[in-house]
Amino acid sequence: MKLTNKLTLMAGIAVAFSLLATGVTKAETLKVYTAIEADDLKKYAAEFNKVEPDIKIKWVRDSTGIVTAKLLAEKNNPQADVVWGLASTSLMLMKNEGMTIPYMPKGGDKLDKKFIDSVNPPHWTGMDAWVACICVNTVEASKNNLPMPKSWKDLTKPVYRGHVVMPNPNSSGTGFLDVASWLQLFGEGGGWQFMDDLHKNIAWYTHSGSKPCRQAGSGETPIGVSFAYRGAKVKNKGAPVEIIIPSEGIGWDMEATAIMKGTKKLAAAKKLVDFTVSKDANIMYNGVYAVVAYPGVAKSVKNYPSNVSTAMIDNDFEWVASNRMRILKEWQSRYDSKSLKK
Repeated sequence: MKLTNKLTLMAGIAVAFSLLATGVTKAETLKVYTAIEADDLKKYAAEFNKVEPDIKIKWVRDSTGIVTAKLLAEKNNPQADVVWGLASTSLMLMKNEGMTIPYMPKGGDKLDKKFIDSVNPPHWTGMDAWVACICVNTVEASKNNLPMPKSWKDLTKPVYRGHVVMPNPNSSGTGFLDVASWLQLFGEGGGWQFMDDLHKNIAWYTHSGSKPCRQAGSGETPIGVSFAYRGAKVKNKGAPVEIIIPSEGIGWDMEATAIMKGTKKLAAAKKLVDFTVSKDANIMYNGVYAVVAYPGVAKSVKNYPSNVSTAMIDNDFEWVASNRMRILKEWQSRYDSKSLKK
């Protein structure tokens, strides 16, 4: 054999051993389920590929409730390798169903303890927090002689009849955190009574948590119950929107990450999860969320409400996760008649 051929063969063997040592074969593709906002997906994948260029991401994206239902439907025949960016309450449900793999990512010990599963090794790790808000189009509110709401209960007043839009909690994580927070704020009986009263004023329920605020921004509705990041983004684009943090307090949840049981690409999945908890990843999250998991990273986001942290309720995530199905079934039976078609 010629010397050049021997050298080429030896180089190939060396590369093969290197790949075996890392446990990742070249140009692997991970199927990643997510509820991250669609306009952020390319950026998230590009930042990951700066660190791991040979691991590609195939996104499967939808609203939180739809992704959660899809994962549960696939429990006995899992299709996802990783979930990156789904409500922590959904991942707690997956954990309780035995669908996730425990893994402490490199650097995971640096996260704020509120943003990581309490068991060791954890089944999920948090990324950022998103919080409820009310988006009010000031122009449309003025046209309709609507006072600026200051509380959740203000939205039940007759003056707002037909002028409020909110997300369906069965498909939207934002809608679900709203419902779960009202049941905690007002108690079970008071929470359902509040939603009965609110339902009278609802024009329609969307299947997206961001859509009510986008619709308020465009003038399709005067008031949209949404989340603060989307409110800030709509306002930053010039929409005449005020972002209201209701006086009773606001529901919130974490976007979180987990490795799904059944993945055949565990080494690559671990590398992705390692990246999701890194400081660089949290700096990326902070581009759109004011509250992130890595301490000391967060900087203010333009037009993001300054009083969010003090308004966030003491959320009982375990109660929310364990009661999810019951709550959604009850909501569906009471209010689904005003939901938009999917």
